[in-house]
Formats: sequence, C-alpha cells, structure tokens
Amino acid sequence: MKSCTKQGDTVSRREFLTASAAGAAMSMRAQSPPIPIIDTHIHFFDTTRPQGVPYPAGKGVPGLPIAIPETFRKAVAQLGIVGAIEVEASPWVEDNLWVLEVAATDPIVVGTIGNLEPDKPEFHEYLGRYHKNRLFRGIRYGNLWNRSLVTAVEKPEFISGIKELAAADLTLDTANPRMDLLRAVIELTDKVPELRVVIDHLPGLDAPAEPAARRQFEATLRELANRKVYAKLSAVARRENGQLQTDPAFYKPRLDLLCDVFGEDRVVYGSDWPNSTGNWVPYATMLPIVQNYFNAKGRAAAEKYFWKNSIAAYRWIKRDPSQPDLNA
Repeated sequence: MKSCTKQGDTVSRREFLTASAAGAAMSMRAQSPPIPIIDTHIHFFDTTRPQGVPYPAGKGVPGLPIAIPETFRKAVAQLGIVGAIEVEASPWVEDNLWVLEVAATDPIVVGTIGNLEPDKPEFHEYLGRYHKNRLFRGIRYGNLWNRSLVTAVEKPEFISGIKELAAADLTLDTANPRMDLLRAVIELTDKVPELRVVIDHLPGLDAPAEPAARRQFEATLRELANRKVYAKLSAVARRENGQLQTDPAFYKPRLDLLCDVFGEDRVVYGSDWPNSTGNWVPYATMLPIVQNYFNAKGRAAAEKYFWKNSIAAYRWIKRDPSQPDLNA
C-alpha cells in the first residue's frame, strides 16, 4: 500500500495531532459568531434647528446636515454595531438635554457623555439634573471650546467638581491629546484617584522621533496606564500624501505601542462618526483597520476592545437584546 508521505517524511503522532488541533481551531474561528461592537464615540447634531449648531463651524459635516440615531443606523448597517455612546460636541449646556431626548428615541444609544464645566457654580445643579437620566454617563473636558485641562487642574473648584463626578460613578472623557494634556490627566488622577478617565483619539498623537522625547512620551503613557485611564483607539485612519492608508501594517506600530502600554483591558473602540466619514473615509472602510488588528490578537482581546472594556469605562445601559452582557 502506498503512503501519502514520502519516505523519510513520516508525520509523527504529535505533529498530526498538532496540525489537527490547529485546523479545528481555524474551523471554530470561521464558525464563531461575529463580535458585537459598541462604538464609544459618535456625535449628534442638527443644523436645521432654529438655533443651528455651534459645531463644527455651524455647518455640521459635509454632506450630512443631520446626525442623529437614524442616520447613524444607516451608516453602520450590516457592520455589527449594536450600540453607541454619544460624546457631546456642543459647548451649549442646553444641548445636553437635546442629546438625551434624541438618544431616548433609539435603543442603539447606550449612553451619552455631556458637556459641563466642573469649575462653574452651577455644575452641581446641572450634574444632578442630567444624572437623573440613566443614559448620562459622564462629561467631556479638555483642550476643547477654548478650555484647558492643563490650567483647570490647578483650580480647587474644578477638582471639587471632578470629585463630585467621580462620586457619582461617572466618567471623564478628555481630548484632544497633546503631551501637556496627558500630564494634566496624571495630575488630575493624582488628586482624584478614583476618577475614571477616557482619553479620546489617542492614536492621533504622534510619538516623538527624537529618542529622549520618545522615552518621555512612553513613560508618560505608562504612568497613565497605572491609573483608571482608558485609551480610546478612535480616529485611527490616516492619510499620507493625501492618500488614505488602508494597509493594517501601516497602523500596527502605533497600535502596538498603545496596546502594549495600556494592556488589553484598557483600550476601547470609537469611530468619531460622523467626523470620520466627513473628513476621512466611509465607516465600512475604516472599521476593518482595527478589526484586522484586533482579530489577529484573538477573539478574547477583540471582544475586550470592541465591547467588554467599554462597560468598565462607561457603565453604559443595555437597551436592546442585541447588545452584549458580561453576565450572559
């Protein structure tokens, strides 16, 4: 009887079992259900309102005058997005209520991050008012709307407001990342160690090329990772010489650095829709960049990035059976 192997190439039992196990694993992966995705960074606005919008420049996003749950659903149809957290893009305090009312109309919205100023006398009143709505999951404060986290952390009244935020088990989102903002987050979490912080769009911050500055940059990231700080790997897509980069290898070094420093338990997914669509690329083209990267790490790591870690970061509210549950 002829053998299927050439003489001298006999396959050992161990090799056969190893190959069989690998094949079975590949088959299981192919048959595994898709990973549900919680997008932790989208924006709502409506330029057709009588008062318009203050952001961006009162014009919304090119080709999209209205960004609400309905338009978001259309943008992510068939992509596995089962929930989203709206991050406030308006400095108008009354828009906190507008967003909550819009969010209530569609269960795809599992939380909102509002806009309040912790150093203002009215902060306590507003926080108590909006926090009565379970979808209100925190506030955003950073280098936005002519504000500065760098100077704010030196104000006792700001720290008092942040302590109230943390005591309410709410989250602080901060952007846009610069080295001085990262150091301010370190100072803030020294003063309020129980505070959860999510740093938005962290892949958009370029690591310095100069060796000493690079070491300082990485040391700052490591110090942040020792606190209750989450890295939002959002706004990942980039252009080089005007060309959108879609090769996963282009993004690997940047994502490797952030994942290595923060670990697989402290990274969360966000798209920055509709800014990502208006400025960069359709959602369906952008999402595979991070899907390819995290799927290569295995299903457990991908699930943490795409939904599990967002529960720890935001305590978002499950509103639909399609949305995952840690206890399921």
